[in-house]
Amino acid sequence: MDMPLKKYFQFILLSIASILVLSACSGSKSDLLLLETFTKNSVTVSIYLSTPQNGQDAIIASFAPPDGSHLYSKDIPRNGVDGLGRPTLLELTQNSRMKAAGELVESAPANIPEFEPKDLLVYPAGAVTLTLPVHLPTAKDWVNDEVSITYMACNDRGCKPPVMNQIITLSIPPIQ
Repeated sequence: MDMPLKKYFQFILLSIASILVLSACSGSKSDLLLLETFTKNSVTVSIYLSTPQNGQDAIIASFAPPDGSHLYSKDIPRNGVDGLGRPTLLELTQNSRMKAAGELVESAPANIPEFEPKDLLVYPAGAVTLTLPVHLPTAKDWVNDEVSITYMACNDRGCKPPVMNQIITLSIPPIQ
């Protein structure tokens, strides 16, 4: 299998696994709508809208770095630790019509690295999903909105350039 096709299948499998985990954890029926997918600096990011029937709406971002690469914790400083790393973040922008309804939640806990600095927390190698509970704008038609994405992927051979505050435009469906 050639490399682009292999990476495509890995991305699809990671996306399906993320959806299954998120659905199982919700405890109630939830509709997931893919709002946007993009790849930048070798990390594929998929952004979903979760609209449970009896629960809290959420924006979900799945970050899939290249094989053997890791991302950094959402809890490290915005400019890294001693300039190293960047946090993995899903944020509402100042112009967003959505409003945060809770804290950003990660799919996997971050680990203390085997290298210095020890407070440069890293997620295990592979995909990470962040979930942000939100209040959706009330509208009868689709609404354009935006989120901001930040991340940096690294492996034992080096790091990709960070993606900082990348604004992503989303089309949010009307509230039923």
